[in-house]
Amino acid sequence: MRFIVIMALALCFATGCSWRDGGALPGSVIRVGNGAEPQELDPHQVSGTTEHRILTSLFEGLADIDPTTLKPVSATAESWDISPDGRVYTFHIRPTARWSNGDPVTARDFAYAWRRILSPKLGSEYAYLLHCIRGARDFNDGKTTDFSTVGVRVVDERTLELTLESPTPYLLAMQTHFAWFPVHQATIEKFGAIDERGTPWTRAGNLVGNGAFTLAEWQPNDVLRVRRNPHYWNTAKVRLDGIEYYPIDNQQTEERSFRAGNLDLTASVPLHKIPIYRKEHPKLIRISPYMGVYFYRINATRPPFTDPRVRKALAMALNRDEIAHNVMKAGERPATSFVPPDTGGYTSRAAVTYNPEAARALLAEAGFPGGQGMGPVEILYNSSDAHRTIAETVQRMWRDNLGIDARLLNQDWKVYLTALNTLDYAVARSAWIADVADPVNFLECFQTGVGNNRTGWSSPQYDALIRASYLETDNAKRLDVLQQAEAMLLDGGPIIPIYYYSWTFLQSPAVQGLVTNPLGYIRWTDMWVDRGTGAKP
Repeated sequence: MRFIVIMALALCFATGCSWRDGGALPGSVIRVGNGAEPQELDPHQVSGTTEHRILTSLFEGLADIDPTTLKPVSATAESWDISPDGRVYTFHIRPTARWSNGDPVTARDFAYAWRRILSPKLGSEYAYLLHCIRGARDFNDGKTTDFSTVGVRVVDERTLELTLESPTPYLLAMQTHFAWFPVHQATIEKFGAIDERGTPWTRAGNLVGNGAFTLAEWQPNDVLRVRRNPHYWNTAKVRLDGIEYYPIDNQQTEERSFRAGNLDLTASVPLHKIPIYRKEHPKLIRISPYMGVYFYRINATRPPFTDPRVRKALAMALNRDEIAHNVMKAGERPATSFVPPDTGGYTSRAAVTYNPEAARALLAEAGFPGGQGMGPVEILYNSSDAHRTIAETVQRMWRDNLGIDARLLNQDWKVYLTALNTLDYAVARSAWIADVADPVNFLECFQTGVGNNRTGWSSPQYDALIRASYLETDNAKRLDVLQQAEAMLLDGGPIIPIYYYSWTFLQSPAVQGLVTNPLGYIRWTDMWVDRGTGAKP
């Protein structure tokens, strides 16, 4: 990576910073800026988009989604049957499905993986996504150690039966999420116990996956390379020979590397460069709707943020219109709710509005008139120019509107995630990108004890509303229950919505077959690279 950065800078100075093709690579290999060094490659121990894009090349779930329509399509399961009441799914595993070492992929592999992610000792942040399975919550909470009480039944090597607590219409779409991916039992147990964290099974030479690609090399903080998996059931249709992921968290460096032709895709675009690309190089920039929200978490266990009036005052003191329209440059919209509008037919009736006068009154009522006695408020963000710019804007607004002294702290991705998970922060930059197009996917992560809560906030009433939404079979009534839950979350809850995302990145003309969609889902098996060779799909 150091070589790429040096060459990128040299070429920029030599060419006046115009974009250029970096030349041919052996076969069809795409080079991707991935934003940060991945936390891990264990699908049951990660939680970010940075990891998700790598894992979807190494593993595959029972079903996939069409990136254009977002409708479920077959993957490791060639077909499935759904009971009339929507509670029982029977999946039929492809006889040609293979792990990267040639072993057959079986129904037992999925059952083993789900037992693993639900194991209390593993402490997976995303285990709650499987709570829709009958008995999964009790097993995950340690109320029982008998996995046979969970609604997962291996009928035979190629048939898997899944029984749900209640109808879950987005179950098939969730199969693209790494929480549902299978793992290779022999590999897991070669390096440790089923519920042991941090073992070396995910390292190059050790990892066995069932995706279209296999891990060839991982040089931390430099490059992660995957190459075509010859045992993948659909490898004949895969156009790419490999993918190279570069963990560049500096947007300026990433953009220079792209201009030098050393990257084919970027994770983002520096804010001040977006208008330039839109005007001068519109064919190189991609901007599309994105079902995600940028927000700040508040540590509800740390005084004075234990007081909901303080949390609400911080939220009401932010001018979201200014941030969305003046700071951001790619059509982002101000977020007055947590769930983006029109998510699965849902738009929040509740809203957080900009009202500095009311915010000052709330802060004074909580015992901090004009911010006196609050002490410094630290804003944590992972290293990024955009996150820093937003934090500086928030810092100014809290100072001007509330008299609060806010201070900025940036950390690299892994350290930042550790701080969130251990509640070692006051206020922290965060984001949520939809896993499926349903509002519950946004709201369920703030239940008590859920791994993605990361705020320490707990509300039995909120928990009850989310559980009620799971059991409600009438969709209109279910959405109404979620409206009540979101209203609670916004009224002094542990979050501050700031803006709704646009998906913005740079794409080389050589990259073909990439379809943007509101979930930001990249299906690598659809893509290929044409560097002027005339190659066609």
